[in-house]
Amino acid sequence: MKLREYLKNNPRLIFDGAMGIYYASRTRDSHVDCESANLTNPDEIADIHRAYRQAGCRALKTNTYRANRLSYPEASCREIIRKGFSLAREAVADAFVFADIGPIDPSDDRDVFEEYRFVVDCFLDCGAEYFLFETLGTNIAVHEIAAYIRNRCPEAFILVSFAPQPDGFTPKGYLVSELLSESRADPNIDATGLNCVCGGREMLELVRKLAPLEGLFAVMPCAGYPSVRGNRTFFDGDPAYFGMQMAEMHHLGAKILGGCCGTQPEHIAAMVSALSGKVPMRVNYPAPSIGEAGLSEAAPSSVDPSVSNSAAKEASDPFWAKLCDPALRPFAVELDPPANADVAKFMSGAWELRGAGVDMITIADCPVARARMDSSLMACKLHRELGIPVLPHMTCRDRNLNATQALLMGLCAEGISNVLLVTGDPLPAASRDEVKTVYNFNSRRLIRYVDGLNRSALPSPFHIFAALNLNVRNFHVQLEMAQAKEENGAVGFLTQPVLTEQALENLILARNTLQGKILGGIMPVVSRKNALFMNSEIAGITIDEKVIKLYENADRARGEELAVSISTEVARRIAPYIDGFYIITPFGRTSLVTRIMESIRNEGLC
Repeated sequence: MKLREYLKNNPRLIFDGAMGIYYASRTRDSHVDCESANLTNPDEIADIHRAYRQAGCRALKTNTYRANRLSYPEASCREIIRKGFSLAREAVADAFVFADIGPIDPSDDRDVFEEYRFVVDCFLDCGAEYFLFETLGTNIAVHEIAAYIRNRCPEAFILVSFAPQPDGFTPKGYLVSELLSESRADPNIDATGLNCVCGGREMLELVRKLAPLEGLFAVMPCAGYPSVRGNRTFFDGDPAYFGMQMAEMHHLGAKILGGCCGTQPEHIAAMVSALSGKVPMRVNYPAPSIGEAGLSEAAPSSVDPSVSNSAAKEASDPFWAKLCDPALRPFAVELDPPANADVAKFMSGAWELRGAGVDMITIADCPVARARMDSSLMACKLHRELGIPVLPHMTCRDRNLNATQALLMGLCAEGISNVLLVTGDPLPAASRDEVKTVYNFNSRRLIRYVDGLNRSALPSPFHIFAALNLNVRNFHVQLEMAQAKEENGAVGFLTQPVLTEQALENLILARNTLQGKILGGIMPVVSRKNALFMNSEIAGITIDEKVIKLYENADRARGEELAVSISTEVARRIAPYIDGFYIITPFGRTSLVTRIMESIRNEGLC
């Protein structure tokens, strides 16, 4: 019987569980390369396939999740796939054997489609008809490879499964609901679904949000939460509890059901029992009592429930309103947070800028990768105590996905309306032994992630800003990256300082290319030493030699006079191509910045 006929005549298709952790538990070897066991321990792999079939599954995944040329030499990869497919097919004659293909991430020297195609060709040469692309974090090359399979094997059945976190995003920062929608719309994809990352309870909550489920929908959660004991990973989730979650997901419309990390034959057997009605079909979770949730019985009398967070945030964000007014060019001024716990100078400088009429204060996130007071906490403090719009910078360098989302939720609750998302400076080489970077994202992916939160999880969205370096040699590459940032959700850009003719030309090109708001960068140069340092030590800043010569033999007073006049001239030249001014405070000299702002105003430029 072919799979499509089976699905028409049966209420569900049961898959097996995980291979890797189960294999390790049977062999007592947590360091084994599971896919290579197709060649080195084929009898054990075949026994595992039979154990899952005896537990009640009808579909088997080949032991080939990591079998690709990024993990193995080409010849070895081909043999692992060939042997893995034959083992599953020969071990269980009546099973639907799915070619199991794990995610292949983009890299500088690998084309994702070509890597998928190599794997697919190996399976097609073996006679595979059923394909499972699982644990995907993106849809990169997925639709292209589905079309390729359909062209080579018209009768193929293709299941595409994404790996969600409990918040509804993949670890790559994509909204699962959007990935599923795009896949359902692809005529070459027969079924879609979710697997891995989540346990049964979390996946059930996601399925509830997605319900009613459309088309053939698959769910393959983990056995529960993992624990590590003696350098080995264990999943202690109760099989009966797992089975109840799966029964509930089937009740909500999932027709293809199986297991991922930590699931073993007993989990599949428990699921089969639950689906057959031997345990309660529905799982109802009582709402927490007020005491359990820590909630008060009524909202405070000072809170008007008719006023939404979104409306309150918009009312407190005059900067965005000014930025959108073509008759105005607001001032955003960057103020570095302190390098110690003393905020007196920082707050004094912010107060001075507020008095001078600054429209927003931006706060860098540990610039040049050296620890400073947290930019988001300082932004909340300024916003709360001075009532001024703020723009905290957030880098990809120091936070993983969970920390990023937690911070964004806190900023949202504090009424912060704007964020600047940047990749972040790399750590100095001397610090890398003690301080480790994170880089779950680059800036484009982080922007897409926050944009997804804006549309799915936050009561009031952020205005997402990005950086635009006008001083790079290959500016067309920078401009393409900026366009990608816009496509991912950025609404505005802060540029690096304009201190050369080339930077001005690049700004004009950016204005003619980008749709978002542009804040033109102005960085006052206060001395020749300062200019030489910026030219040599700060990435993204280039200063014309003519400007540097002006500072020869200039004392502090003369240096500041030059800073005011040069910055005003820069403002005059960039004004036709920008929506606002972005001034970077040198050495905490806020009084100098206020003079520059006054000079720009006197020129009628804002």
